[in-house]
Amino acid sequence: MEGTALIQSRGGEIIEARPGEVIWTPPGEEHWHGAAPDRFMVHLALWETDDVDWLEHVTDDEYAGPRISARTRP
Repeated sequence: MEGTALIQSRGGEIIEARPGEVIWTPPGEEHWHGAAPDRFMVHLALWETDDVDWLEHVTDDEYAGPRISARTRP
């Protein structure tokens, strides 16, 4: 909704999303999301159950990996 978000499904590419871009992760898909290192992020997340499995922290190397734009991804 504001700022720059980074999203990555386990083993996938890091997607950089900006306001107005929608990212969907299927139920049960392991992923992380957060603000870009030099930007803030405000987002809206929706889910239908209270079942959440918090996984391990994202490493600095994972967080700093190459990114693709949400606009150009397939």
